[in-house]
Amino acid sequence: MTQTREPTTQLQAKLVGGLLRRPTTLVNASFAELCETALRRGEGRLTDMGAFAAVTAPHTGRSPLDRFIVRDELTVDSVSWGPHNRPCSREGAAALRGDVLRHLKTRTLFVLDARAGAHPVHGIDLRLVTESAWHAMFARNMFLPPEGGGSTGESAFTILHAPSLQASPDRHGVRSETAIVTDLTRREIIVAGTMYAGEIKKSIFAVLNFLLPEAGALPMHCSANVGRGASGFDTDDVALFFGLSGTGKTTLSADRARGLIGDDEHGWAADGVFNFEGGCYAKTIDLSPANEPEIYHASRRFGTILENVALDEATRTADFYDRSMTENARASYPVSYIANAVEPSRAGHPRNVVFLTADAFGVLPPIARLAPAQAMYHFLAGYTAKVAGTERGVTEPSATFSACFGAPFMPRHSTVYARMLGDLLRKHGTEVWLVNTGWTGGGYGVGRRISIPHTRAMVAAALSGRLTGVGYRTDPVFRFAVPEAVAGVPGRLLRPRETWENRADYDETAVRLSRMFHDSFRRFRGRVPEEVAQAGPA
Repeated sequence: MTQTREPTTQLQAKLVGGLLRRPTTLVNASFAELCETALRRGEGRLTDMGAFAAVTAPHTGRSPLDRFIVRDELTVDSVSWGPHNRPCSREGAAALRGDVLRHLKTRTLFVLDARAGAHPVHGIDLRLVTESAWHAMFARNMFLPPEGGGSTGESAFTILHAPSLQASPDRHGVRSETAIVTDLTRREIIVAGTMYAGEIKKSIFAVLNFLLPEAGALPMHCSANVGRGASGFDTDDVALFFGLSGTGKTTLSADRARGLIGDDEHGWAADGVFNFEGGCYAKTIDLSPANEPEIYHASRRFGTILENVALDEATRTADFYDRSMTENARASYPVSYIANAVEPSRAGHPRNVVFLTADAFGVLPPIARLAPAQAMYHFLAGYTAKVAGTERGVTEPSATFSACFGAPFMPRHSTVYARMLGDLLRKHGTEVWLVNTGWTGGGYGVGRRISIPHTRAMVAAALSGRLTGVGYRTDPVFRFAVPEAVAGVPGRLLRPRETWENRADYDETAVRLSRMFHDSFRRFRGRVPEEVAQAGPA
């Protein structure tokens, strides 16, 4: 990658439309100044502990069907076009860009320069231009400071953020009043018609997912942490946690016994793992000091943004059990708010990789060890439950298969990322585990969610090597190796069939899920080695 880091003054001179020359533009303001401004403008409220609370209704989750990539010479053959990567014409994108610029010129603007990628080579500089002070606060939390690194490509990416402007399907060639349009040639992202802050960070994640493979670094939708040695963090004891939103990436990586690298987006390069972000974006529904103490305490501090979290009107206390706005309530805070955060957020090569799934059918075991071919199969399958509230219109968990545990953010074909992961796993001898954080004793609505303490105990046993010498049984339907015993975990939980009241119902449901795996994986046959294609359920 070319390292070209331009001084801020030169970046300012290049900003589209002369937006920085307006007297009402606030550039690179501190979090405190942005927070004061947001409160004066009525963009949110303070909680009793000092966190800033914002509401993004009607959009309380991502709008994946409204995400587009400009189709041009750069992208026509390199993007895997389909439901996750919808094409937008250059003409439609240009019309939207013009309307957004005209809209922003009538507003007070907030500009933030930042970086994505805690690596001197594998990262990008970026600039957010927004009409919302609290979204600039969000970006300050979630991205890294711009100093001390090079940039990917020739210039920074610009995000033009106009949440109060509605897109026009007829004029802009998009689907609805909401549009997230990425122009990889212009190095520009436009977000219109949604206040949901997650669109900002995920749009940059998708950009890195396009750029990094050609530079030899694997972008990953995962959290990461490290073990502890006698003299501090052991940055050679790295664990990655892959999974879609709601499966436990943030919860399980925020572990008192280990150091946190990051909770959502990382790269794996020739010299190890690195975080893309400078903050965490944790789900807060049912957040408690007992089960998730680190996240709970971080979510109550000044400098944290609570998104769609209900407040007690009298005391301004956050109610993390209130679902009246959404299941997808969030907290954005700097990763340094986790006491055992690793800074800078880089480490060595992973010893363990964990694939997280929230099995809505309640038939997968809570932990299983995967052989190499099985690891590739399940990475491409990406089975989980689409958790309520994460996306618009989803009100309860439903089965979904999301390749690479992040298909909505992967512009290139899934097999590009899978081949890179397979090569890295083989090269570094990494152990791979499948952990079910979903249901047991029955499917959603009948069974119960596997408890966080039990999941933590199983993950800790796997990462520490304590599962190396135990006995394993082969699951008759899914064919992976399940430990016979894990300290601190009821033996019955490890045998999900025994947790069901009606064993015949379990058998029928397991076979049904197996068929769903086979149906979903047909799209990869002929594009992966036969040993991988045959590594799924019976």
